[in-house]
Amino acid sequence: MLAGLSEILSVLALVGFSVVALWLLARPTARMAVLMPAPRRLTLAAAATALWCAALAMFGAGSSQAFVVQTLRDLAMLGWLSATFWTAVAPMSRPLRLILRMLMTIAVLALVLGAAAHWRAGAEAEAWMAPTLIFAAMVVATGGLVIVDSGVRHASAGLRMPVMAVAGGFAMLWAYELNAQLIGALTGKRAQALIELLPAVVLLTLPTYVVAAMDIGRERMRLSRTAAVRTLILVGGAAYLIVIGLTGAIARWVGGDYAVLAQAASLVVALGAGGLLIVSARLRAWLSVMISKHFFEHRYDYRTEWMRFTATLGQGAKGDGDADDRNLHGRVAKAMAELTGSPAALLMLPGAGGSFRVAEQWQWPVDVEGEDMALSVRSAFMLQETRHIVDLDARRRGLSGDVPDGDDMALPAWLLSDPRAWVVVPILHFQRMIAVVVLHRPPVSRALDWEDLDVLRIAGQQAASYLAESQSQEALSEARRFDEFNRRFAFIMHDIKNLASQIGLLARNAERHADNPAFRADMVETLKISAGRLSDLLVRLAPRARGTAAEAARVLIEPILNDVAAEARARRALFVGCQAGLAAWGDAASVRQIVQHLVANAIDASASDTPVQVVAVSEHGRVRIDVIDQGSGMTRAFIRDELFKPFVSTKDGGFGLGAFEALNIAQAMGGAIDVESEPGKGSSFTLWLPLADARDDGGNANLMMKVASQ
Repeated sequence: MLAGLSEILSVLALVGFSVVALWLLARPTARMAVLMPAPRRLTLAAAATALWCAALAMFGAGSSQAFVVQTLRDLAMLGWLSATFWTAVAPMSRPLRLILRMLMTIAVLALVLGAAAHWRAGAEAEAWMAPTLIFAAMVVATGGLVIVDSGVRHASAGLRMPVMAVAGGFAMLWAYELNAQLIGALTGKRAQALIELLPAVVLLTLPTYVVAAMDIGRERMRLSRTAAVRTLILVGGAAYLIVIGLTGAIARWVGGDYAVLAQAASLVVALGAGGLLIVSARLRAWLSVMISKHFFEHRYDYRTEWMRFTATLGQGAKGDGDADDRNLHGRVAKAMAELTGSPAALLMLPGAGGSFRVAEQWQWPVDVEGEDMALSVRSAFMLQETRHIVDLDARRRGLSGDVPDGDDMALPAWLLSDPRAWVVVPILHFQRMIAVVVLHRPPVSRALDWEDLDVLRIAGQQAASYLAESQSQEALSEARRFDEFNRRFAFIMHDIKNLASQIGLLARNAERHADNPAFRADMVETLKISAGRLSDLLVRLAPRARGTAAEAARVLIEPILNDVAAEARARRALFVGCQAGLAAWGDAASVRQIVQHLVANAIDASASDTPVQVVAVSEHGRVRIDVIDQGSGMTRAFIRDELFKPFVSTKDGGFGLGAFEALNIAQAMGGAIDVESEPGKGSSFTLWLPLADARDDGGNANLMMKVASQ
């Protein structure tokens, strides 16, 4: 059954490679040359592979006839590799050139001897020629893998994805053939099942030729570092299983009394090695370093590292509930440490006197808050001036006399004596050092190279911009708090000025009417009201009052207008009109404050013999309170551009805050203030507030008019 499947797969491979060979032959040479240096040699390799597949279909996999034709395929593949990865400008090294010539010589000899033997002896040559051909195929496969490995490491940076795909297909085919023959050689039995599946492996290499024939290689395409590492892990896992199988096979082949013991020992060793790789963070880190060092041109995958770095700085690790991810200082330390694989980091910020002290840590093994861990002013100055990223291991060697110490950085003793401290990175923003990061030694210690220095330097600049912005926001927030305090204090000064004017007027009238009992009663009432207002001002000035708002409630308008009229009685008679039962939603003290301000302004703006009217009605679902005077009035330009701006006033010595504060309070309650005025004729200020439900007794819609007598 397996032989029949092998024959079918061989025919499919024959058809596929024949089509690909014709396709490659039809492609313009100039167009193909864009993708790879030797397009015609690839066409020859595809044709030779098709011929070999025909031999597999006719004579069967593992036959000596197939091995004879396989030498043609190997010669074509070696010729393509030599022409693709090495040029006259970058020639092949002498030892490698010697290996290539030896492999081609072996392949040619195997071809000539095999063809001659079958021509002279026919089928009888199978028995005595097969071992020689198998040995030659194993040698060529081994050497071919060496050629592929050397070529990829020599020229992978300058070649496109199709070239690497074809070379990978060659390596896969040779590796499979070598393993199949090795298993047979070690066990003494031919691995017929693996040999019968050889056409399936050949079919797997067919897409690499298709990739080479298409135009998708015009843009350079490469596996990501993550995909490459995972592929390498899978290959390593497969090799791990192969080693276990080969070890067991060797133990069975050797036989004897200790065969079972040898198999058990090899299994225990293999499982122990695999378990050590899984549980050992240090071993995994070492493996990662080795992979980056030997399989990639650069140590860092800059795109991936930069995306992770900016994501950590901007929002922290997703799903990680650590407190460090909720503050910028901890995120900076974490982001810098993750770049170099450090398990921990310290962040130092400037303190009093110019020294730098530890302000934040990320996973540092001990509590650093209670320790005296600081950089002196001199150390901070030298780091800022030199902008050097300090390799502490090199400094320690310099202190011991191994390496000369060119710059006296005056590093503190605690930093040099702690073996965990590895690198000191200054965080510079516009020539000013705003932070210092100390990185913990990674699990696999190594010396810093130019890539580490470049990455840490540019990452430090990016982190510096985040820290500087955070500091600016903090300074702005503090300035806003001071501004809020100054604004509230200015409002209170404005109200105190009004109270002072009211009490001063009361004192002057007391000189004339002190003997009048009615005046004394009014004076006591006025002083009580003034004392209450002063107490309210003190409450507003308290820090806890900042940012708080009174809860909205149903406020009757009529009592408020009566209180305001009583307060103003000493200065002017008010004509007050209020719709019965009128109520608004808001804060009673705030409504009173607005009306008091509007009335005071109306009195100040008009002559003593002119009336001031206050009228409150409901209109269009809102409460409307009009304060009307016959004073000097205002221009439209002043109302539009300056009236409600702070520190703008038409009165001498005025603060210019009354209208601004009144508008803010009204808007906070969901209301507004409208103004109509004409110079020389007076002004009308309208306060709009949300209308509350009518009171239970229903009231009536008639205006209640009364005059507050002086």
